[in-house]
Amino acid sequence: MSHQLLLIERDDKIATVTLNRAEKRNALNTQLRDEISAALGELEADGGVSVAVLTGAGPVFCAGFDTKEFETTPPAEIFAGESSRRYHHRVQHFAKPLVAAVNGPAMGGGFDLAVLCDVRIAAEGAAFGHPEIKFGAPTLFGPLAAIIGGGLARDLCLSGRRIDAQEAHRIGLVSAVVPGERLLEEAKAVARTIAEAPADTLRGVKSSILEATSWKFQP
Repeated sequence: MSHQLLLIERDDKIATVTLNRAEKRNALNTQLRDEISAALGELEADGGVSVAVLTGAGPVFCAGFDTKEFETTPPAEIFAGESSRRYHHRVQHFAKPLVAAVNGPAMGGGFDLAVLCDVRIAAEGAAFGHPEIKFGAPTLFGPLAAIIGGGLARDLCLSGRRIDAQEAHRIGLVSAVVPGERLLEEAKAVARTIAEAPADTLRGVKSSILEATSWKFQP
């Protein structure tokens, strides 16, 4: 399948998926959500790929769901819609390790996207937050709580406050903070280290991770 809003590069066992909607801060409109769902399905079926790296084009990782779509459809309907459900299910259940190279702000659904990855490496200018709660959109508590603990996850999900890369590292949300120009190099290095393990073993461990951190998306 050809993708208009994604760039996909393969290098040995590593696939890099870049959200390529920089002029819209890589906001997750229906088309981009559907392309992410399709791309992850393709990579899951590709026996030559062991690990995927996910990043964003331009200065923003992902600004969240595209609020332009909220002008014609209430947020609750979008989150309950088939595109959103399919997207969340595909990212959550991707059978291979997924490394987020968070190159800039990851807000709202972009924060969720980073959280649904297995490992997060952040650029120094990265930031995270759930501002969508202020205009009535739900926040995903379960996967965030599994990473940083329930107390901090409640704080971030209920307050919508923004945290920088350094705080994200301190609370265990990201594994490392690196200069922006080194981000992809560092994220790919992590992916290559993971890919040293047999592909079947990685799938088994990923399955165990999903089983241990199981949660259900509720729009």
